[in-house]
Amino acid sequence: MPDLNKIKITVIGATGYTGLDLIYLLTKHPKVKIVSLCARKNLGKDISFFDKRIKKKLPKLISEKHIDWNNLDLVFLSLPNGEAQKIIKRKYHKFKKVKFIDLSADFRITNPDTYFRNYKIKHKAKDLINKSIYSISEFSKEKIKNFRIIANPGCYPTSIQLPLIPLILDNLINIKDITIDSKSGYSGAGKNLEKKFKHKNLYSSTFAYNTKNHRHMCEMQQEIFKITKKKIIFSFNPHLLPTYRGILSSIYLKPKNKITAKKIRESLKNYYKKFKFIKILKLNSQLGSGNVLNTNNCEISVCETSVKNKIVIFSAIDNLVKGASGQAIQNMNLLYNLPENLGLK
Repeated sequence: MPDLNKIKITVIGATGYTGLDLIYLLTKHPKVKIVSLCARKNLGKDISFFDKRIKKKLPKLISEKHIDWNNLDLVFLSLPNGEAQKIIKRKYHKFKKVKFIDLSADFRITNPDTYFRNYKIKHKAKDLINKSIYSISEFSKEKIKNFRIIANPGCYPTSIQLPLIPLILDNLINIKDITIDSKSGYSGAGKNLEKKFKHKNLYSSTFAYNTKNHRHMCEMQQEIFKITKKKIIFSFNPHLLPTYRGILSSIYLKPKNKITAKKIRESLKNYYKKFKFIKILKLNSQLGSGNVLNTNNCEISVCETSVKNKIVIFSAIDNLVKGASGQAIQNMNLLYNLPENLGLK
């Protein structure tokens, strides 16, 4: 007898770094049935060929044209930018019970002109943008159930918005002078890493890039304004690290009106007291990405600096989990009224 209570899903883009992490996590989720796995190459192969962690017997890789859309509840799209929008445009109105969680940038940006400026792709599904929701789970859990298209956020923006937004809402910081320095493992660049980054000693050096206009900046500006109704002014300096996974963001701030670092930590602690995945450390705690690897957690540490009236907030996530596949599953849990941490413990 089939389990009628299980969510029937497919993953399109199964063999990328994010797709493989997603499938691995989904095999541990008690309320999921993986109906199909899709790729463009290696059709007919077992997914365990690409990731030895995946022990569960799963359907072999098929092409998108062989998906049985009538037998689906939810589709995860882990594709290069520009591809998910084409599939969703073709299927959204035809299969009205199917929901979509897109792990690319296709539905993150509400203005198609802004999307084009940053991604150099003309949007093929403009009419569906307003039918989607950008979802950092902690900020959208009350609204997400009203949508069938979920835009999963970028990894850098997740690590940055989680500590920043509560402080802006509490009016505790100067929003006109923020410096953000983020470092990511190379899996964040995907399997085409060597085409995107050609610097010397790629796998044994640290590399700064796109400091003037990284494409995640527009995403952060849009969402922070949407939630706080305030426009922040910030510089964003991303770095690629010679490590596979993990992000550490360092956010340099000036508190308002003699607000102390202790007060800022208390604000974050209070905001996230009911959220399972956000961990606010003790004041002035040292922090790296080590504790959060292979988890859906975000660890945040508020630290004083040697400069008067300047603090730094460290925020650590796993870019492939809370920054991508784990948050996608967290969003799925919210969509289907399941415990937020189901399958992610």
